[in-house]
Amino acid sequence: MFAPRTTPWPLVALFAAGYLAPYLLPTTVGRLDSGLPLSATQAGAVGSALLLSSAAAGFVLASRVERVGARTLARLGLALALLGYGGAALATSIPAVVVGAVVGGFGSGTATTVAATLIAGLGDPHRASTAGLLSVSGLAGAVYLTVPHLGPGHGLPLAALALTALVVWPLTGRLPVGTPPAPTRHPKARLPHARSGLVLAAAMVCWSLAQNSLWGVSGRIGLEQAHLGEAAVGAVFAVALGAGLAGVLAAGALGARLGRAVPIGLGTVLIAGCIVLSASATGFGSFAAGEIAWNTLYPVVLSYLIGLAASLDPRGRWAVLVGSASSLGTAAGPLTGSVLAAQAGFPAMGAVLGGGLLVIAVPMTAVALHTGGRPLLPGAIRRRGGHPAALLAAATGTPTGAVPEIGAPEQPVVEIPVEAAAVPARRAYDKAGSEAL
Repeated sequence: MFAPRTTPWPLVALFAAGYLAPYLLPTTVGRLDSGLPLSATQAGAVGSALLLSSAAAGFVLASRVERVGARTLARLGLALALLGYGGAALATSIPAVVVGAVVGGFGSGTATTVAATLIAGLGDPHRASTAGLLSVSGLAGAVYLTVPHLGPGHGLPLAALALTALVVWPLTGRLPVGTPPAPTRHPKARLPHARSGLVLAAAMVCWSLAQNSLWGVSGRIGLEQAHLGEAAVGAVFAVALGAGLAGVLAAGALGARLGRAVPIGLGTVLIAGCIVLSASATGFGSFAAGEIAWNTLYPVVLSYLIGLAASLDPRGRWAVLVGSASSLGTAAGPLTGSVLAAQAGFPAMGAVLGGGLLVIAVPMTAVALHTGGRPLLPGAIRRRGGHPAALLAAATGTPTGAVPEIGAPEQPVVEIPVEAAAVPARRAYDKAGSEAL
């Protein structure tokens, strides 16, 4: 399908088309209540319906990509996104906008499902997911910088989503018609790593909820608590999105050198600190520092979480299910942030969200350690219940070239079946030896 050491750009483009809707959620929701007779709460509900529809697509289609075919489903998703978002952008009635947003959301979720499934089957899913996050961050940044200069109205962000689906459509010709399962696996085989996958999915709901609780009220924090103007808040967001690009590039350069546990665990702890800082900001410096640092770290940790989910099942089912769970958290985030801020204030909201992230960092790190192993010590191969290969090599004279390099992933233990015919041969040998004696 794709060369193992090349970036699968059709998948990257499909990934970006599916992930763009959550990235544009603030401007999409913000323009709904300004361009239509909707309250802020009603506009937020429309945005939540869009993301819930996207999550539903993942749950429904997680195990059907192989059967239906990646190319067919990708084209269906992009067509739904084009028609749904395009219709919502042109509509002037609220019911039509809601229906279009829900249809477009299901299309985005379908595109994301196909991309996640195929990326999970690659030799290096982290590289592909990092490239996808880089693309969607750059595309969202361009939209945020362009849309304000094109005039008011609810249709511009929705039109950007529809146009992206249209542009990506021709690239689906390079996707496989189908992705049949390997002959060693039954098409309806049970999900591997069930416990780890469920823990990761549950943690991702909370992780995404915390991120988008802050994202949903960041503009209000800047305007109401930090006492900044709209232009200053917009400038901070633009720089923050640029910092997000730098974060994705850093994640791609770092790769798997530290494994997944360190970036996920330590990164989540640092994000918790950024949320507390941003939510308690009272001036330009603290607000900008919190938002920029948070936007730098968020895509880094997300890329490793996507890679971790992909590693749980080569067929991509856990990647899709975990991504859909993340969408549930994303959909509930703005409402949660608004409620917490209204009831307790922005600083208390940040403290609650930061404390929650510290708690869920523990199970996510545990899953990464359990399923991904740790980086190797110099010249050592970890074996379950055995000694490092470096010690065995020193005793037996094994050439040093057979020892993996520092940081190489743990080698899987493979059972080698012993033929039953070997036992009689040994007995014959022993009998011949005893007769000779």
